[in-house]
Amino acid sequence: MTPPADAPDPALIDDLVAANHILYNEGVVDGFGHVSARHDKEPGRFLLARSMAPGLVGGDDILVFDLDGNALAAGGRALYLERFIHGEIYKARPDVAAIVHSHSPSVIPFGATAVALKPIYHMSGFLAAGAPVFEIREAGGEATDMLIRSPALGAALARRLGAAAVALLRGHGNVVVAESLKLAVFRAIYTEINARLQAEALLLGQGRVTFLNEQEAAAATATNGPQVGRAWDLWKRNAMGGRR
Repeated sequence: MTPPADAPDPALIDDLVAANHILYNEGVVDGFGHVSARHDKEPGRFLLARSMAPGLVGGDDILVFDLDGNALAAGGRALYLERFIHGEIYKARPDVAAIVHSHSPSVIPFGATAVALKPIYHMSGFLAAGAPVFEIREAGGEATDMLIRSPALGAALARRLGAAAVALLRGHGNVVVAESLKLAVFRAIYTEINARLQAEALLLGQGRVTFLNEQEAAAATATNGPQVGRAWDLWKRNAMGGRR
C-alpha cells in the first residue's frame, strides 16, 4: 500500500528509533526519558514514541502528534505524560527539529544548586550560551509531581529555554534541542559528559576551573558540527548491535 503523501520519511522514523537506543546505550536515558523529531513534511507535527522505555522503541511505536500534544492515531496506546515539552518547544522555536528530554544523572545537581553548567571542553561548546534552570514552582505552584504534564507548563519551560540549546529542570532533568536529530543526540550525550567532568574539575580545582570562553566555544562548535555523523555512526552501531 502506498503511504499517504504527508507520511513522515521512513528514514526519519529509523533515525528516531536509533536515537532512542543510542541515548539509552550512552547512559543519557534509562527506562524513562524521550526524544522527538519535527515532522519532515508537516512542521506543525512531530514524531514521538508511545509511552515506553526508550531502549525498547521500534518503528511501529512511533506516533505522529500535533503541537498541542494530541496523537493523530494512537490506537489506544499510552502516551508520554510529558509530550507537552515537545509540542510547546516546537511552537516557540521554529529552528528546532529535535528535542531530547532526559533525567541525565550527572546534570541533575546543576539544576538543584547555584553552580552553573558551563562548557569545560571543546565537545560541549554549545553550552557557552548558558543552560537556564526551569523552576517548576514558579509556573505550577508548590505541590506538582515535577512533571511537565500540561501545555501551560510546557509553554513556561519553552519560555525559560529561550534561545538556548539546553535547559535544566530543577529536581527533574533537562531538555536539549537542536536543528537536527543527530545534533540533538550529540548535544544530549555531551551535556551529560560535560556535567560529569565539570563536577570532577570543581573538586580537583577546589572551585577554580578554567572554562571555554565565548570565542573558543564558538570555534569548537563550528568544528564539531560537520563531524556529528561520525559519532552517530559509532553510537548507532554500538546501540543497534551492528545494524545500520
